[in-house]
Amino acid sequence: MFPQNIRIDVHHHFFLDAQKKAKKNLEVGWRTPDENLPWRPQTSLAAMDKLGVQTAILSPPPISSTPHGAENRAQIRQQNIYSSQLCAAYPDRFGFLAGLPFLDDVNGSLEEIAFSLDVLGADGVALLSSYGDGNSAKYVADDWYDPIWKELDRRHAVVFLHGAQTPSSTPYPHPWLGVPISEVPNETYKAAAHLVVSGKKRRFHNVNIILTHLGGSTPFLAPRVAALSHYMGCPLTPDEIIEDFKSFYYETALSAHETTLTAMTTLVPSDRLLFGTDFPAVSTKTAEWYTRNLENYFAGRPLDLANIMRDNALRLFPNLGKSKDQYPSGGHQINDEPHDGPQCTVNL
Repeated sequence: MFPQNIRIDVHHHFFLDAQKKAKKNLEVGWRTPDENLPWRPQTSLAAMDKLGVQTAILSPPPISSTPHGAENRAQIRQQNIYSSQLCAAYPDRFGFLAGLPFLDDVNGSLEEIAFSLDVLGADGVALLSSYGDGNSAKYVADDWYDPIWKELDRRHAVVFLHGAQTPSSTPYPHPWLGVPISEVPNETYKAAAHLVVSGKKRRFHNVNIILTHLGGSTPFLAPRVAALSHYMGCPLTPDEIIEDFKSFYYETALSAHETTLTAMTTLVPSDRLLFGTDFPAVSTKTAEWYTRNLENYFAGRPLDLANIMRDNALRLFPNLGKSKDQYPSGGHQINDEPHDGPQCTVNL
């Protein structure tokens, strides 16, 4: 049991469709803990109390390939409204990062940014490392997405950047080394590196980007990018490339260990680190192991630990904990029954 609830978990998902989540698990080689499906708000609240988490910032599951159009826009809108109403019902316990339609739908994404931030009071936006399949996939720094980045930059928005569950060109090597374990960390790195070498990280410098899982393989590959991408023609100098990698925020979910934290603390100061769990994709037992690693590593630096566990998030999300506006107008009631089918509704 951890002490009183003081932490802010910036990496906390919700699964509104248990059947869809189970199907995706089979495709990517993962198993969501049985006790977390079907998911309901009390699933997260109970885990948060056990983990000493005061507030969890909700983000949608990382699904990067889906048909885009009116149906996709409507599904994302419903999802964001649900998140907002959950925050209104539990203002001290939840914040949320808005999902966007399939990002190739630029106009739909711009509309959802405005609606989510201006009407629903979202705390930021959740993006994936890439969108689409195979050779048609685009990473988030693709020029096609520039209008989206321009709007996020204008708003000084927070972006939560999660690696996509993109299969490799070869099968994952073992059932215990599925896509979330072996590929997602590298997808986060590739998106971060693309933002840096394309100059988009500098161009849209007002966007505060959080890289999940301590940036995946980013801390270890950033020096490789610095010299070799410059050699291949990137106009940024190696030192400038490293500087831009230092400008991201990094959250600790499924990554906190003496080895990784030693590397990370040589890359960025503690005010760039945030606490995350990746619940309910993993069990509370798994989240506890990483949390203990984090606490043990910073045991002799209580101010750094306090920054990582809570204070950095409060500075990055100044409206966290403030009640979201109800939408639509009138009373709301969160349905706390398990969601085990394709529909998820909120009783209003």
